[in-house]
Amino acid sequence: MKLRLFYATNRRHRGDNRWAPDEYGAEFSSDGMENLRFGQVTLEADSALVERHLKRKKGAQTDVGDGEKLADYLAKCCLKSSTIKAYHERIRSDIADAHQPNAKFGSNSMFDDLRKVMLKRSDVLVYIHGFNVDWYQAVGGALSLQLMLNRQKYQGGKDVLVVLFTWPSDGQALPFVSYKSDRSEAKGSGYAFGRGLLKLRDFLAELKTDGARSGSPLCDQDLHLLCHSMGNYVLQNTLVRLRDFANGKNLPRLFSHIFLCAPDVDDDVLEAGKEMCDLHEIARSVTVYHNKGDMAMYVSDYTKGHPDRLGHEGAARPAQLHRKAHQVDCAVLVGGLVEHSYYLWGPVNSDIRYSIDGIGHDDDTVRRRRLHVNYNNVWELR
Repeated sequence: MKLRLFYATNRRHRGDNRWAPDEYGAEFSSDGMENLRFGQVTLEADSALVERHLKRKKGAQTDVGDGEKLADYLAKCCLKSSTIKAYHERIRSDIADAHQPNAKFGSNSMFDDLRKVMLKRSDVLVYIHGFNVDWYQAVGGALSLQLMLNRQKYQGGKDVLVVLFTWPSDGQALPFVSYKSDRSEAKGSGYAFGRGLLKLRDFLAELKTDGARSGSPLCDQDLHLLCHSMGNYVLQNTLVRLRDFANGKNLPRLFSHIFLCAPDVDDDVLEAGKEMCDLHEIARSVTVYHNKGDMAMYVSDYTKGHPDRLGHEGAARPAQLHRKAHQVDCAVLVGGLVEHSYYLWGPVNSDIRYSIDGIGHDDDTVRRRRLHVNYNNVWELR
């Protein structure tokens, strides 16, 4: 089977042709850390092996699907044989985007292609990976997430197309060296991703204006965002850039749902006055998934001297979260099975899919139960 993935990246390309590179590396783009390339990558995979991973049962759960194993397999497929095609651009790096004469933006070309897909009844989910992930692992993880989310559909029956944002995480698996390096690169990459979201904002505004003038049909599907691990720190710094260029008092509403999975950020980051206090402004709903048995959170917390992590035991003070923000404790389900990448595992992935399909938090279909009678936003997967 042939698999295709849309991507955006501020990684440096490798190979003689930047529009058809061999791969992307662990350094920032040669044009600067905020420079983004947009493109598509295609690869071949064994459909029988893919199906086996999608139907694999882990532990005693009836909700099948091992996205972790599938991501590993697809990363190997990408390494073995894949084709990368970047969207061509013609821009000047010394002039702001809004004032470029005769500019050609790769972002606009990709947004046009995404709109065509969305018009065929498909939502789009933007995915930001975490720490210690190379190009091949990023592609494998994004494609696995896409296949897992589409293995079963609920209300509406829409497809979900995953778009990867991959930043120069070094993928070297050296905890005391790579983590510090990735942390710095995640901060700079947040500014790059913010630049990409500003491009998306402008594209959607122009699309709406053109549609109103011409009477042409507008896309009626939703955009979502999923950040894993240190990818949440990328998002934290994205908000800095969005605030710098916001047109009004509030940030633009870009997403329907934002999923913060195993977030490697401070546990009070969503509170008023903190770094991500206005995250709810760019989405209709925000969901935090956490697991107290996540060893990666211990590494970040204890060995790096960070405050308690949001991905460990959730928000420090749930009562101070915005009404649009909910948190889900995954520890009971994932303990001993999949500690950090549980968003790719059947039951948790299904919970994400329920939200995308508009099924309420307390619907009988959902595996959640309310943890505290005093909090309407604190849940446990059961």
